[in-house]
Parts: sequence; C-alpha cells; structure tokens
Amino acid sequence: MRSYPAILSSLFHHRIFSRFRRTISLQSPATVTTPMAATAEDSLRRALADKQSTIDAHGSAIRQLKTSGASKSEIDDAVKALNALKLEKTSIENQLKASISGDANGSAISRDAFRQAVVNTLERRLFYIPSFKIYRGVAGLYDYGPPGCAVKSNVLAFWRQHFVLEEDMLEVDCPCVTPEVVLKASGHVDKFTDLMVKDEKTGNCYRADHLLKDYCKDKLENDLALSADKAAELKHVLAVLDDLSGEQLGAKIKEYGIVAPDTKNPLSDPYPFNLMFQTQIGPSGASTGYMRPETAQGIFVNFKDLYYYNGNKLPFAAAQIGQAFRNEISPRQGLLRVREFTLAEIEHFVDPDDKSHPKYSEVSNLEFLMFPRDEQMSGQSAKRLGLGEAVSKGIVNNQTLAYFIGRVYLFLTQLGIDEERLRFRQHLPNEMAHYAADCWDAEIESSYGWIECVGIADRSAYDLRAHTDKSGVALVAQEKFAEPKEVEKLVITPVKKELGLIFKGNQKMVVEALEAMNEKEALDMKATLETKGEVEFEVCTLEKTVTIKKSMVSISKEKKKEHQRVFTPSVIEPSFGIGRIIYCLYEHSFYMRPSKAGDEQLNVFRFPPLVAPIKCTVFPLVQNQQYEEVAKQISRSLTAAGISNKKDITGTSIGKRYARTDELGVPFAVTVDSTSSVTIRERDSKDQIRVNVDEVAAVIKDVSEGRCTWADILQKYPAHTSASADE
Repeated sequence: MRSYPAILSSLFHHRIFSRFRRTISLQSPATVTTPMAATAEDSLRRALADKQSTIDAHGSAIRQLKTSGASKSEIDDAVKALNALKLEKTSIENQLKASISGDANGSAISRDAFRQAVVNTLERRLFYIPSFKIYRGVAGLYDYGPPGCAVKSNVLAFWRQHFVLEEDMLEVDCPCVTPEVVLKASGHVDKFTDLMVKDEKTGNCYRADHLLKDYCKDKLENDLALSADKAAELKHVLAVLDDLSGEQLGAKIKEYGIVAPDTKNPLSDPYPFNLMFQTQIGPSGASTGYMRPETAQGIFVNFKDLYYYNGNKLPFAAAQIGQAFRNEISPRQGLLRVREFTLAEIEHFVDPDDKSHPKYSEVSNLEFLMFPRDEQMSGQSAKRLGLGEAVSKGIVNNQTLAYFIGRVYLFLTQLGIDEERLRFRQHLPNEMAHYAADCWDAEIESSYGWIECVGIADRSAYDLRAHTDKSGVALVAQEKFAEPKEVEKLVITPVKKELGLIFKGNQKMVVEALEAMNEKEALDMKATLETKGEVEFEVCTLEKTVTIKKSMVSISKEKKKEHQRVFTPSVIEPSFGIGRIIYCLYEHSFYMRPSKAGDEQLNVFRFPPLVAPIKCTVFPLVQNQQYEEVAKQISRSLTAAGISNKKDITGTSIGKRYARTDELGVPFAVTVDSTSSVTIRERDSKDQIRVNVDEVAAVIKDVSEGRCTWADILQKYPAHTSASADE
C-alpha cells in the first residue's frame, strides 16, 4: 500500500502547462497556430484546470486510502488537504471572474451592475426614455428628455465648432426621404444588408453575428471550466467576427449548437436582409423611395454645385448633420443600436494624386491606441502608436486620412471620452469595400465592450463615379495647366457586345470592374491577353473570378495634348454616430461617491462644462425673500451671458440640492448666503470660492467656455469652507 505522503508527491506530476494557445483562422479551412503572450485570464484558466486536476487526483487518493483501510488520522489529514485545495480553487475562480469582468482588485461593481446603475439614472433623470412608453414602446426607438436634448445639442455645437468652422467646411441639409435611383447608384438597394437567421418554427428573426457574438461572450464570461485553448479560439472568433462570410457564420452557428434564444428551436442558414425603410413618394405609389440610411448621398449628388460654390477648387469638405434610419433586425443595447439616429458626416474631396494635408503637422505628434489589421489578425492587442509613425510606416494610407483620425481623437477626448478607453481600429480585409483605400473606426470601450462610434474611410472615387454613371452628369474636378501638356493616357475600352454574350445580366458589373483598373493592372492584363489570349479577372461586385478573352477588351496608351486635367476626386469620409458617442460619454462620466454620513452612494456625472446639460444651478441657502431675489438676479445675468442655468428655491436641504445637481452633471452650483457675495461650488472636488454677486456670470462663463480652468479660479478668489459644502 502506498502511504498518503507518497500519493501526495505523485500529484505534483499531474500538472500540464501549455505555452501556446491555438487560434482558428476562419479565412481558410487551415488551422493556424499563433504563439501569443499569455494574458492574466489565460494563466488563471490554466491554473484553474490544473487545480481541478489536482483535486480530482486527491479525491482518488482519499478513496484509495479508504479502500486500503488506512487509519482515521491519515484519512482526516487527506480530507483536510482536499478542503484546502477546494478553497484555493474558489480563490482562483474569484480571480478569474474579476479578470473577466475587468475588476482586477475585486473592488469595482460588475459591468452589468455598473451599466444598470447608469441606465437607471439616465432614465430616472429623463436623459432618455423608450419612445411610446405608455404603449409598451417599440424596440430601437428612444426619446431624449430635457437634459439629454441639452447634452446632444452641446455635442453637436462642439462638432460644428471643431470641424465645420475650424476646417472651413460647407454645411448642407438634405431630405431624409431619398429616391430609389440615388440609393440604387450608391449600392444600398442591393448591398445594404445584415445576415439574418430565422427560428425555423416560429419565424422570429435574429442577426446571425449577434447570436455568435453572444454565445462566445457568454462562454468566456460564465464558463469558468472553459479551457485556455477554447477561450483563445472564442476570442479569435470575436476578433474576426465582422470578417466572416454568411457561410462561415452558418458553419460556426452549427458547430457551436447555437439555437433560437427564446424558444431553443433550430435556426435557418444566414441570409441577407436589407436594412432600409422603404416608402412611396407621392399618392400614386409609382415612385419608390427610402428613408436615408446615411446622410452622405445628399452631399455626393450635390458635388457639382458645391464645387462651383467653392470656386472650382480642391480640396474642400462638405458636412451634414441629420437623422438616418436603419430597420435593425434585433435592436438592443439601448442607444447603441437603434432604428432612427443622428449622424454627423463629412465628405472631404481631394485630388487622388495628392492626399497630403497642409495641417497634418498639427496632429502628427499625437500618440494614442491604434489597432492595425496585422495586430488583429495575429491575435495581439491595440498599442500606443504615434500618428506620424503610422503614416511613415504605411499603416495609415495617407496624410489626409491621418489628419482626420487625429482631429477625431481630439474631438472625442475634449468631449470627455477617456483616452485609455478609446482606440482606432483598422478594418480587416473582408470588412473593406473593394474600392476603399483604407478605413479606420474610432472605438470606445463601454460596459458592452468596444463600440464603433466614428468611421474614418478613404473611399477613393467610388461614390462620385457611381452617381456620374447613373445620372449621366459628370461629377468631376479640373486642374488647368499653365501650358498645354502632352500626356500619355491609358484607354480601357470594354467590348460590351462580346461581354454581353458571355455575362448577360452581369455585363455591367464586369464593364465597371474593367474600367476601374489602375494602370499597372491594365497593362498586366494587356500583356497576358497578348501572350495567352485570356486572363482570369476578379470582379469584386460579383464576388468571383471570371475569364476575360482578348476580344472582350481593348487596352492601349495614347498621346494627347491637354490644356487641363479632368479627374474624379477621392473622398475621405469621417462619419459620427452621435447617439453612440453620447452613450459612451455617459458611461465614461458616471461615478458614485459616498454621502457625508456614509449611509448611501450618490450618483455623479462628471461632464466637462463643454457638454454639461446645465452649466450652473442657483439657489438660496435658506428660504429668504432677499436671497431669492439675489438668486433671480444672478439667474438673469447668467441667461443674458448665454449660460444655461436652473434655479432651485425649494426648502430642501442644501446637501440634497447639491446631490440633485451632481446627478445631472451640473459642474457649478451658486449658493446665495448673503446679498453682496455668494459661493460657487465645483462638482467633482466640492471646492467652494466666494465671489461678488456682479462677478458670478463672468466667472462661470470663463470657466465653462474654457478660457480658464477651475484651478485658475481657485487662485484668483478666496476659498470658502462650510459644513454645508460636504453635506
């Protein structure tokens, strides 16, 4: 019989450690194994599996001791050791839960609890509420209440200041209803889709990628027994989720046994669903239209007039703020995924041969979290990278694109977005349209994970060319030469008759793809056709490769004298989801602090004065006619200075009034405790200063509009202390 110490010693050899985690490439059938640095979560999962293995071995050892008739003391020692191991396992489980929830120190509330606290406060204080609430609401539709409207108005005002005014942009305002022909030209009628699956018995619809995402996240967050390798696989699926085709999504749904969440019924294969709201323009129903899914098309179709308005000069930018509509399959996540929302979009038109930017040096030294596609595909994390370095290394395609990435970073951080929870993620190959030169998303981390809030894309000349082809109106720019130039021009002439015989209904897409070739592609095709008579050619809009024969296309170079160069401008497009930015701002601004008595937690929004719904509250310390008159006088002076403010002349204690305004995110509170001077309290520090009544409006205006900081104010005016300040 083996002694208990001998059995214990053998358990130390029961551990198995793996230094590599396996990731499954969904780009091809092959399995790619990528060495990665072990994260804290990986280590904890391995430690937990190891501990469970040790516990199982101890259990077997105890059974062996009992079977062999070991003494009671030996068995008691073994049971005691087993219980100690179980406690160690519980400790690892708690650490793993904390690691998954982002609570490394075990002190913060969980993501779900934090989100619920934020949403409860927002709805109770009427920042926003579900639309048509008394009729049980409609998913994906929300109403903004008074403070929500004020925050949104302030965000949009700053957006106009930061982009439209400072960049000298041309602002337009176009209709929400868009004729079908416009969206047919842009590709929205045929391609603006999400992949949907149906409950095969009830017909309920779900977004396929959402179901896969929910499955992966649920397993990662709640299945503590999940192996480190399986966790790595699920994380990789999440990382490349947007890169999956319909077939790959369907295969993963089947592999993981994902079913309808409400009924547990089997699901159909994924298929595309067009997200646009269709309508009829006019009473006859003869003219089909759609509620616009984006504001950009209104700018593109007006390019010719805007170019003329700008003196026929490039580059220039046009901007638009307006409502957009998307018939989401399964709206969720509050303001993050809705059916009607506000977009703020910029279309910066630039010469495709010169994408430098005169103000690039103003942002080239910025450094922030960037997530290039190579890091994503190899399973690495976002890293801090200088914008200038990213351009010089070719990670960001050009200066103009980089300039807008930098400007977006400054806009978001000045609004109050935490720079440590903001990253710029480059689109993966399968996310980008075939015509796009480069695309980046500004993603903000929230309790829902990383949320795409701004897209910054170099769309090349696709949009203007598409509307030129469909409308017959040339949306082009000209560069006049001082002297005529002899230029050698590439001429690509598809033979439509030959192409039509072979490709029939797909002829137009093949012609467009041939005409869109750059010079190198065209000359390579010409050489192959001359030697082999045919060539394989990828048509991205058909998503397949076709065979082009020599009789189907003519490619040549001709010399001509030209007095001007006519070209289709490229477009750099920053597109802002205002509702998403605002929701992330709410989360980044929210915190709780104990009351003076310590018996409750008080909610606070730390909005910068720039976006706070109300800049200042005014209330008398006690109910007193003279104090109330002074409060009204100060309120009038603040209003005259353009400072939003709110009077509170209720008899509630001063501490409760402070708490109410803190919960609305009001940065300053004026308390009237005499007729000649008053106190001004700053929300987050709770510091107070004493100021003469006639100076209040000027002080609040200066600090609210950023002309000075609260620290500057503290040095200029005497501090005030009282028990009520902390009440």
